[in-house]
Amino acid sequence: MTQLQSLRQLYRPIQPSIGETGGNILYKEVAPTPTLQGLIYCYWELRTNSQLDSPYVYRVVADGCIDVFFRLDDASDNYIMGFCRQYNEFSLGHSFHYMGVRFMPGAFPALFGNVAHELSNRFEPLVAVNKKLSVFISNNFTPNDAFHAIASRLDFFFISALHEQKATIDARFYNALTIILKSCGQLSIQTELQTGLSQRQLRRYFKRYIGESPNTFSKVIRFQKFLNTNPANKMCQNNQHYLDFGYYDQAHFIKEFKRLYGLSPHVALNR
Repeated sequence: MTQLQSLRQLYRPIQPSIGETGGNILYKEVAPTPTLQGLIYCYWELRTNSQLDSPYVYRVVADGCIDVFFRLDDASDNYIMGFCRQYNEFSLGHSFHYMGVRFMPGAFPALFGNVAHELSNRFEPLVAVNKKLSVFISNNFTPNDAFHAIASRLDFFFISALHEQKATIDARFYNALTIILKSCGQLSIQTELQTGLSQRQLRRYFKRYIGESPNTFSKVIRFQKFLNTNPANKMCQNNQHYLDFGYYDQAHFIKEFKRLYGLSPHVALNR
């Protein structure tokens, strides 16, 4: 799976709504050890600094990734969330401390042999999907653990899993993934994604490793690439910046943005 290493240079999945949390909530990301950076985008931490006055609703925008997450005060409470074709919201309460792992697109199924489509648009107890990882998390983390110590232990587990994994990813699927990322999701699946796979094979590989069709994945990539361009500033300079990303018109752009982000562009980009 060494070919996945190059994907990190092509794609940066971000969660911009985290920036809306304010001073009472802390969010951090740290990259894994270099050996794992083609498989794991980051380890992340989301926690309160003090008791909140009202329950916090955490909005997760669509990013094309699979995440594993757990409560640090009870690490046995661990979950996995698959590819989502739209945003999701979670009510986390007045006080919380979550840790997570954000896998690069295709990496979790490649590493552990799961079928991504079985996890799409849902989250499940991790034990039902990967018992070994769930047990490791349950037994190795406590509320007093520092973030760097948690990241080091997760590195150890995933490096071991990588050494045990013997499967390889079909080069034609990898090429298709690369083409979509390089094109920022702006391409015709029928005519511009020619990698030696039939349309039927292509859909099967994407459901196996990504969780959705190439077309649905491309829409999420286009949205994420737009977010990566510092769109608030770009929209001030050019209120039709969205046209650079292949959206037909303003109505099309607003509809797609709201589905994937959960807010209108005007509200999201001016917060």
